[in-house]
Amino acid sequence: MERFEKHIFVCLNEREAGHPKGCCKSKGGEDVFRAFRKQLADLGLKERFKVSKAGCLASCENGVTIVVYPEGIWYRGVVVENVEQIIDEHFLRNTPIEALRLFPKHAEDIENDRVAVDAGVA
Repeated sequence: MERFEKHIFVCLNEREAGHPKGCCKSKGGEDVFRAFRKQLADLGLKERFKVSKAGCLASCENGVTIVVYPEGIWYRGVVVENVEQIIDEHFLRNTPIEALRLFPKHAEDIENDRVAVDAGVA
């Protein structure tokens, strides 16, 4: 099997009703997951991009949360209507959608900042 260009994890964590953080599943996680699967299949892209269900991504208060690898880009508040845009802009054009980003920097940038702080450079 060849490596996928991108691997998308959609949080489907489920908490008890009334939990203060809520949960991605009750915020439409299943619908978002199915929309990714359908759109990738309809566009003939399922051999290039893989979507998987994820357990807790520890960010349900921002849900539906997804994370895209290999970049390590996290999106928050994703709804079905965002799926086409994410596929078109991020997956096909390699341009992350800043308005949906959970963290403003790539994971690599965050790690570089941490290393600089630890070294007393920043």
